[in-house]
Amino acid sequence: MDFEFSETSKAVQSRLRDFMAEHVAPRDPEWHELVERQGIFPPPFIEDLKAKARAAGLWNLFLPHLKDDEPGTRLSNLDYAPCAEIMGRYLWSSEVFNCNAPDTGNMEVLHMFGTPEQKRQWLVPLLNGEIRSAFAMTEPDVASSDATNIRTTIRRDGDQYVIDGRKWFITNAADPRCKILIVLGLSNPERTESHRRHSMVLVPMDTPGVEVVRNPTIMHHLAHEGHCEMRFTNVRVPVANLVHEEGEGFAIAQARLGPGRIHHCMRSIGQCELALELMVERAGSRKTFGHLLQDHGTVAEWIALSRLEIEQARLLVLKTAWLIDKYGTRAARKEVGLIKVVVPRMQTAICNRAIQTFGAAGLTPDTPLAFLWTWGRALQIIDGPDEVHLRTIARLEAKEQAARRPTA
Repeated sequence: MDFEFSETSKAVQSRLRDFMAEHVAPRDPEWHELVERQGIFPPPFIEDLKAKARAAGLWNLFLPHLKDDEPGTRLSNLDYAPCAEIMGRYLWSSEVFNCNAPDTGNMEVLHMFGTPEQKRQWLVPLLNGEIRSAFAMTEPDVASSDATNIRTTIRRDGDQYVIDGRKWFITNAADPRCKILIVLGLSNPERTESHRRHSMVLVPMDTPGVEVVRNPTIMHHLAHEGHCEMRFTNVRVPVANLVHEEGEGFAIAQARLGPGRIHHCMRSIGQCELALELMVERAGSRKTFGHLLQDHGTVAEWIALSRLEIEQARLLVLKTAWLIDKYGTRAARKEVGLIKVVVPRMQTAICNRAIQTFGAAGLTPDTPLAFLWTWGRALQIIDGPDEVHLRTIARLEAKEQAARRPTA
């Protein structure tokens, strides 16, 4: 098992850090002022930063199988992981490098399963950062933690599919640049195998019957790109908009979610590094009862535990990325579940310590800590709740141990 990054990755990481310091960090206050206080989204400077990043060769870093004639840098999952961590320090920065979710996952789906026409119409503008996209899976009317419950219907009618149902927590759906949805729905209810009943179809946002109902906040935080509730009423798209084959929706989702969870987790680790830096800085500059905060045993322990947890989590995520690169997503199924549970729980723990170190200031927008804690909490539900992953981990562990026991 080798976690050594390639020379290409090391060079990209170095250039990425320099770009973040020179172009992204100075714009962070402006981003928060324009987006969060003035409601201007997307902020006008984003396109300029995207052009600079692309010119610097920091573009589409996440696709291992990128073709020679497609824009971007071909990095493995392992080589991309530290780049995602670097971007994660600023919540909005991934878009600058065209590495933002859920566009990354949608590009992966189209890259792997799209027809030539689907790629021409949707993948090319996504790779160029000209449009944004969304992935519509979760539903408010069923327990989507068991995705076989999904009830939005995709019914064939001649040379069209007709889509009816409700979805929510659809990231990007409020972004005015969002032009295409990948919708997962029930297409073959008669099949006996529950994981072969659903399909994915491409639905342009301007299709009649597509409605954004609302953009709910997450623990009182408003995401201007949206985590929207949507309604699909007699939405008709050509049969040619089917992704891959009928009944293959879950297989496509699994191919999409493995690398995507690497990205999520490494961005979270970047956010944990930022929270720890803020905690250490605060603890070294504030005094209580005649001593710096860092000299109090409790705060010193918080700092030490946070460093321990980050190092452990990072190694686990890198192992998972290495497994996916070497053996494929299915071989890393247990590890994907492990990181999905470990990293968000770590994020809330570290951010909670940092908030406590800041005291009242940690509860305000004066630092990013309150939102980082909120996002860590949300990630314990997003991409599948912890309990589903724990169930999978336990079943796989029992199966593996049974296989190792000597037979009588």
